[in-house]
Amino acid sequence: MAQLPELNNTLSVSQITGHIQHTLEQDYGNVWVKGEISNLTRHSSGHWYFSLKDSGAQLGSVMFSRQNQSVRVEITHGMEVTAHGRISVYAPQGRYQLIVDQMLPAGQGDLHLAFEALKKKLDGQGLFDPTRKQALPPYPDRVGIVTSPTGAAIRDMINILSRRFPLAELLLIPVKVQGEGAAAEIAHAIEIFNQRQDCQVLIIGRGGGSLEDLWAFNEEVVARAIAGSSIPIVSAVGHETDTTISDFVADRRAPTPSAAAELAVPDKIELDNRLSNLGQRLQKNILNRVERHEQRLNAIQGSYALKRPVLMINQASQRLDNMQDHSLRMVKEKIGNYGSKLDGFEQQVKALNPLSVLVRGFAVLSKPDGKIIRSVNQLKVGDQVQVRLSDGEVQSTIDSLNSKKK
Repeated sequence: MAQLPELNNTLSVSQITGHIQHTLEQDYGNVWVKGEISNLTRHSSGHWYFSLKDSGAQLGSVMFSRQNQSVRVEITHGMEVTAHGRISVYAPQGRYQLIVDQMLPAGQGDLHLAFEALKKKLDGQGLFDPTRKQALPPYPDRVGIVTSPTGAAIRDMINILSRRFPLAELLLIPVKVQGEGAAAEIAHAIEIFNQRQDCQVLIIGRGGGSLEDLWAFNEEVVARAIAGSSIPIVSAVGHETDTTISDFVADRRAPTPSAAAELAVPDKIELDNRLSNLGQRLQKNILNRVERHEQRLNAIQGSYALKRPVLMINQASQRLDNMQDHSLRMVKEKIGNYGSKLDGFEQQVKALNPLSVLVRGFAVLSKPDGKIIRSVNQLKVGDQVQVRLSDGEVQSTIDSLNSKKK
């Protein structure tokens, strides 16, 4: 007897389908699939429904109208293609399918895969970093060109370069631009220009073509040569819609060879206009300065100083005389003041002179050693003293002492 399932663990059809869809989209969200187109249906909505098959299996696929409008080739039954997209589940029918967003013929698809792989590799190594790109010189003396000598691209570039900036010399290293050995020739030409160092800017490129025709400019050897160039490089490969690895590595990308020529050199007509404008501005500036200096000279010539120089000198001389008289008066006044002060100091000194006291009848007593006697207590009977008067000295002996209280 079969065991009944636990109800809590039972999934609905929608739930299991949702789990499967989530798993597929997570694991196969970015895939390239190669196969043969079969059962192609172009719906009135614009969507394409078809299968991709090989000898062992087939995969239901859909490409919606907004994506299939970018497909450049006619898709037919039995065509082998390489499709990019994601695996998903169409829940109403419970089947998985490929949701396609890009489609290329099988050969181009393989090249596209190689292109994307190399692009990712070189980008990871920093070859596309904007900070390593060099600025183009504004007025190059020589322009180096790496392209086929027989294609329309070289004729267009020569025509535009000669017309825009005839002062620049053009140097061409002819190379193959498609087929076997083309990439090696292009890389070698870039190396030769870098060894010579006689050009200030290089243009590499060719006219339009298929992905296979342009493939030489998607080779790693060319990308490495561009990245290693000390001379700024303009990449001009194919038409505006074409993009190559060399476009990402080069210092500038031009949509066409003709546009590259316009980027590499200035336009002589624009230069002539700029020079003309600068000349006019310079002339106007000079005339303005001359006019300003002329006005200043006229003002100086008409000034009071130049018209009456003698009067100004006399006035200055008179001011000097006044200043001299004033200085003499100030000196005399100062001397008189200092003389009065000296007289006063003299009287004070005289008043304080001890000799003037002696004139009035006073005397100064001192011991034989010259020590002044200021008190009776310094003497005893029989001491010899010296008495100084205003007009001489007297030697005396102490016979008696009489001390008085203050």
